Amino acid sequence: MERERLGSRLGFILLSAGCAIGCGNVWKFPWMCGQYGGGIFVLFYLLFLVVLGLPVMVMEFSVGRASQASPIKNFKVLEGPRQKWHWHGVASLVANFLLMMFYTSVTGWILYYFIKFVKGDMTSITNAQSAEQFGNMLSDPLIMVGFMAIVVVLGFVILSFGLQNGVEKVTKYMMLCLLVLMIVLAINSFTLDGAKEGLTFYLKPDISKISGNVIVGAMNQAFFTLSLGIGSMAIFGSYIDKKRSLAGESLNVLILDTFVAVVAGLIIFPACFTFDVEPGAGPSLLFVAMAKVFNSMTGGRIWGSIFFLFMFFAAMSTVIAVFQNILACVREITGWSLKKGCLICGVAVMLLSVPCALGFNLWSDFKPFTSGSGVLDLEDFLVSQCMLPIGSLIYVLFCTSKKGWGFDNFLSEANTGKGLKLGAWIRGYATYVLPVVIALLFIIGIVTFEFKDDFTIWGYLMHNA
Repeated sequence: MERERLGSRLGFILLSAGCAIGCGNVWKFPWMCGQYGGGIFVLFYLLFLVVLGLPVMVMEFSVGRASQASPIKNFKVLEGPRQKWHWHGVASLVANFLLMMFYTSVTGWILYYFIKFVKGDMTSITNAQSAEQFGNMLSDPLIMVGFMAIVVVLGFVILSFGLQNGVEKVTKYMMLCLLVLMIVLAINSFTLDGAKEGLTFYLKPDISKISGNVIVGAMNQAFFTLSLGIGSMAIFGSYIDKKRSLAGESLNVLILDTFVAVVAGLIIFPACFTFDVEPGAGPSLLFVAMAKVFNSMTGGRIWGSIFFLFMFFAAMSTVIAVFQNILACVREITGWSLKKGCLICGVAVMLLSVPCALGFNLWSDFKPFTSGSGVLDLEDFLVSQCMLPIGSLIYVLFCTSKKGWGFDNFLSEANTGKGLKLGAWIRGYATYVLPVVIALLFIIGIVTFEFKDDFTIWGYLMHNA
């Protein structure tokens, strides 16, 4: 099968950034920031993006470009005889499916709210009625499954036009529109009465709020927002030539991703402090809380429509990118045509996404962790707490170990082409410091995770010490 190519460098940057930019930036980052103390969480998040996220991204791109294969086979192309690194390819494919199993539902929520605002159903109602809208949506299995299905169908229809004519072209336009919409929304938020208080909470670190949960949460968010560890970046590395060095391209992607996440906070927190909305409202922040904000705002129907349109573009950019990863892996295994691959992968993703869509209604009795948890929490735990950090650790070890691809091979590939180069000094950091930090933070994340109400492994150990 002849390998597809991206049509331009801009297409590569926007597509890679589109994969990174999504619900992690505009849904998860703001509510985690609100729950974990505002500015101090932002500080650790930015730190982890640079010291952990950037080098791992360069490694993923390098593995993809050097192998010219999808994540299902790229380790196998580069590994030595009798090595077993290629088993990570299977785990990557599973992780991409698992990510989409709940990501498609959240994207469906965003589409549902966009339509409701456009129709005017979310304005000129009481705050209590606005709050009920989110619960009504979650409790209706037809709405949940229906909008999830629309997202899946739309994504694979775009993929069916091919890499350049479908994925690259659509993502380019969505990303450019997204950036324009964000700037417009941010400017509007700066004019609100609570802008000063909101920006102080968001941008001024309070060191008294530092905790293990804040640090681990920031690390997991850095990996989640960049989609690192599961081959989502490696696939796009396999579609580009060797004209540009990968450190420079990775930095461009990281800057775009960070810009969207930071500006999302600039939009949301001034509005929260203006309209007396709790910034630590959790996963419902962008739905219950922001719907209340727009319902209280002059021109709320228009601003709400623009807000959820920008959110939908952000979420769909990731959906399309990860769908492309899944499709490329499956086609590389089976040899299926583009259309056949889109059809079968689309049906598979849709069926696998049903449990999350039903986890808030028909299957709401399933509580994998705390009394307030559900299917989405289990799937998010497996991806965010387990697969992303473990997968990132595997990429690091593969690129630095003599029993893997090896540091010299990685550095040569990363520095091929014009642009920012990595120095030889990074060998010690990448080989010894980076894997230890990732492993340590992964362990801290597991032992401090609340598996049951008021139960963590760390708490249990301390209680029985």
